[in-house]
Amino acid sequence: MVFFETCGPNEAMVVSGCCHNKPLLVPGGRVFVWPGIQKLQRLTLNVLTLNIVSENVNTCHGVAITVQGVAQVKIQGQNQEMLATACQQFLGKSEGEIRKIAQETLEGHQRAIMGNMTVEEIYKDRKKFSKAVFEVASSDLVNMGISVVSYTLKDIRDDEGYLKSLGMARTAQVKRDARIGEAEARRDAGIKEAIAEEQRMASRFSNDIQIAKAQRDFELKKAAYDMEVQTEKAKSELSYDLQAAKTKQKIKEEQMQIKVVERSQQILVQEQEITRKDRELDAMIKKPAEAEKYKLEKLAEADRNRIILEAEADAEAVKVKGDAEAFAITQKAKAEAEQMAKKADAWKDYQDAAMVDMILETLPKIAAEVSAPLAECKKVTMVSNGSGSVGASKLTGEVMDIIERMPKVVQAMTGVDISKSMKTAMRRS
Repeated sequence: MVFFETCGPNEAMVVSGCCHNKPLLVPGGRVFVWPGIQKLQRLTLNVLTLNIVSENVNTCHGVAITVQGVAQVKIQGQNQEMLATACQQFLGKSEGEIRKIAQETLEGHQRAIMGNMTVEEIYKDRKKFSKAVFEVASSDLVNMGISVVSYTLKDIRDDEGYLKSLGMARTAQVKRDARIGEAEARRDAGIKEAIAEEQRMASRFSNDIQIAKAQRDFELKKAAYDMEVQTEKAKSELSYDLQAAKTKQKIKEEQMQIKVVERSQQILVQEQEITRKDRELDAMIKKPAEAEKYKLEKLAEADRNRIILEAEADAEAVKVKGDAEAFAITQKAKAEAEQMAKKADAWKDYQDAAMVDMILETLPKIAAEVSAPLAECKKVTMVSNGSGSVGASKLTGEVMDIIERMPKVVQAMTGVDISKSMKTAMRRS
């Protein structure tokens, strides 16, 4: 019956016996084992931490010190030769036994290195000490199949206070150097600060000079620009005043033209008003007088025709009624004819008086017609040329002028002088 054996990466299996001229080494793997004719052994490959203490070991100057180091060691399983050597040395041993062998070996090498170095070398250059121990121990342990992974010097101490004295001296030296360094640093800082301040002030003064120069250039250019601006502004203001004066002159000329036009229009209005008044006078006085004259003439003609027609009618009636009545009518007609002749003679004698009487009866009507438009007028706009009266007196004066012109108008239209006729009538009466 065959057994199938396995192991982890932290151990190695060693198979010996039948079918193997030399032991079969299997670090972290699997293998078939024939029980009874083959033997299986296991070897740990774990890292072993060793605390190595060397107490009261005299250095090369005879000063006894105690050194404590920490080493990490392990059996090298990747190298077949080293694994075979380790199997020869440690196969069948426990991990504690392997640890003890490696620790005693390292401690012996640590003591040997301590005896060859001074306390000051070990204390000041720990890396050198650790390197020396690591190199010497590695060369011996390799021959046993063990490799030194790392070695570190953990602690150094002594029972006589030697290290403390070294520390005190070093501390005093360090303090002294620190004070000296601090003083030098302060001195250097003061010097550098003074130099920096000097440079700062120089830079500041240089900047102030540059600023002053720039300010001066700015003021000069600004003054030149201001002068140009003021010059252009003065030219602009003068041009504006000149243009304003020209504009005002044109406005005044236009205003004068407007006044001339207004005066011309006023003259035209006055002329039109005069024409209107003349027409109004002609329409309200002359035309009515002519109409009245025509009316009187027609009335006289109608009356004459009426008398003639009545006479003819009476004559016809006389013919119808008989000779008696015809004679009576004839007599009557003769009487009336005589009456009419006398009336005509009377009219002929008193023609001017009759006309005056009719005109006087018509004058109030004419005056009423003249004043009627003024009575109905709500607003009167009067245009004056600046001479004469203005207002209600002007209006009433114009009405009275129209009335005063009436006799002349009547005389012009009818040929009758009212004033003369009235005087003649007064003399006759």
